[in-house]
Amino acid sequence: MAHVESAHLVELALRNATPTDADAEALRHIDDCARCRDDLRALTRVVAAARTAHLVDLPTAPPERVWRRINRDLSDEKPTPRLQTSALTPRGTRRLLATLSFAALAVVVIARWFRHERSKPVQ
Repeated sequence: MAHVESAHLVELALRNATPTDADAEALRHIDDCARCRDDLRALTRVVAAARTAHLVDLPTAPPERVWRRINRDLSDEKPTPRLQTSALTPRGTRRLLATLSFAALAVVVIARWFRHERSKPVQ
């Protein structure tokens, strides 16, 4: 059997539909194929992370001061340099690390999918 299609791996990771004979065949292939098994494992981790995310885990809109600074930087004004005195709070640090971890995981999944798609023979 050829490698399991990326879309099928996503469906298996989501587990939204009733399993079919095609799913059983794909799972048998995954048992024997390290590449497909790794791809399914990575997709399953992404699905689990997305399903357990809470609203506080998601990025929020930047505060108004950020937009003012962007507007000022894009204009011809020369801003007065200011010392940065605030540091991230422990909660802010955790949120930043969680966001960066999720982004890194997404990059890994996309890279594996891209590698998988490129390795398919051209028909």
